[in-house]
Amino acid sequence: QVQLVESGGGLVQPGGSLRLSCAGPITFFSRYTMGWYRQAPGKQRELVAQINNGGTNYADSVKGRFTISRDNAKNTVYLQMNSLKPEDTAVYYCNAKYIYDYWGKGTLVTVSS
Repeated sequence: QVQLVESGGGLVQPGGSLRLSCAGPITFFSRYTMGWYRQAPGKQRELVAQINNGGTNYADSVKGRFTISRDNAKNTVYLQMNSLKPEDTAVYYCNAKYIYDYWGKGTLVTVSS
């Protein structure tokens, strides 16, 4: 099974910024809807942001702070996270969905002072 690989997680101060990246060897990458999900301690995994040819969508909790983008030539999707809050602390997972459904193993983002 093809797995995506996330990078860019780490410890950041409240109000700070972080950029996550995700890449994978996916044929016809541009046809896939790419998404970022997260799972906070004690909570269910939730969709954070999604991008496809029709545009983007975001969870209400991150609107105005997070931006998802993609570079199809590099088979890469990004999540720019600004104005980070402690409640953003979670393991962030990358997802690619089309005929097949691929996932990364996650990268931990910790927002703490």
